[in-house]
Amino acid sequence: MSEKKDVQVVRGLEGIYVATTEISRVDGEQGRLYYRGYDIADLVNNGNFEETAHLLWYGELPNRKEYETLRKHLVNYRFLPDNLLKMLPLLPKGTVPITAIRTFISALAAWDPWAEDNSREAELENAMRLTSGIASLLAKVYRVSIGKPIVEPRLDLNHAANFLYMFNGEEPSPEATQAMDAFLILYADHGFNASTFTARVTASTLSDMYSAVTAALGALKGPLHGGAMEAAMRQFMEIGSPENVDAWFEKAMKEKRRIMGIGHRVYKTMDPRARILKERARALAEKSAEPHWYEIADRLAQKAANHPYFQERRLYPNVDYYGALVAYYLGIPPELDTIMFALSRVTGWTAHVIEQHADNRLIRPRALYVGPDPRPYVPMEERG
Repeated sequence: MSEKKDVQVVRGLEGIYVATTEISRVDGEQGRLYYRGYDIADLVNNGNFEETAHLLWYGELPNRKEYETLRKHLVNYRFLPDNLLKMLPLLPKGTVPITAIRTFISALAAWDPWAEDNSREAELENAMRLTSGIASLLAKVYRVSIGKPIVEPRLDLNHAANFLYMFNGEEPSPEATQAMDAFLILYADHGFNASTFTARVTASTLSDMYSAVTAALGALKGPLHGGAMEAAMRQFMEIGSPENVDAWFEKAMKEKRRIMGIGHRVYKTMDPRARILKERARALAEKSAEPHWYEIADRLAQKAANHPYFQERRLYPNVDYYGALVAYYLGIPPELDTIMFALSRVTGWTAHVIEQHADNRLIRPRALYVGPDPRPYVPMEERG
């Protein structure tokens, strides 16, 4: 018979603690985010992405020797296997970017001699390979898709600058490099979000890191998780001009449309990542031929901030609201925004896989059965 037990079902596991973590802490009430105890603002203002990656993987910020070692490994892994590169043009035209990257990340495991090794040493190496690999893959997949020649990585550029160089085909400005570096730091980890939890569930079966990251990419692809940044930029494009913001906003409110990029399930004040990316977007806009995109976003945010609906519900711009602008000003088309998310979050995913395997327990929740009571099998000819 159906399970009629006095069981509380928490849909979506909202508010349920399923594990402990030392990687990141989200303070929704105060609007703060910490990576292993360090405020993200301090990491952005004083460090760089490579230092943050070391912090997430090893638990501490690197000294000079550790930093140079990590950087050397990340640089080496920018170069992808030749046979993998031969596969890039084989995907059908119009393949969704994140589908392409998910496919090639899974394939990359075949060329990794440590792919099946879940020891800490191997997984740290795999984390570096995946972080550099996904950046190189995105740049190469994009350039193949638009019919431009592939740009090989440079050894002298940091992770952020090298990605932009490979993607756009020219060395980025200092402002662009700083903005890209901040973007990578701020998207690196955020508690047990859907894709991170997916990675940990996969890892909990003692599967390998590549499988966990591939699974995480599948979860990220869903519009309720990784699609908000693209939706926010499409929204700004729909508005088109700062002069259109007021009328567009009033119409949207009457139609009960969601303002993409405003509101967050956890933060009850402005997303701390959004504060930082807002300033990076403003700096890029000032040097851009299209400053109106920032003006649209800023005016729309002000309209929402002064509206009772958003005030009563404590809804503020989140990381994707200004992350969309930063990505656009860096030359990233909106259709690549979801995979841009993964370009950074892969560091968090891999850190969580390492943490999961260090003290593993199979993640295996139960479901409350509410279907039919036991019933007899009826032969097909006797069914109505």
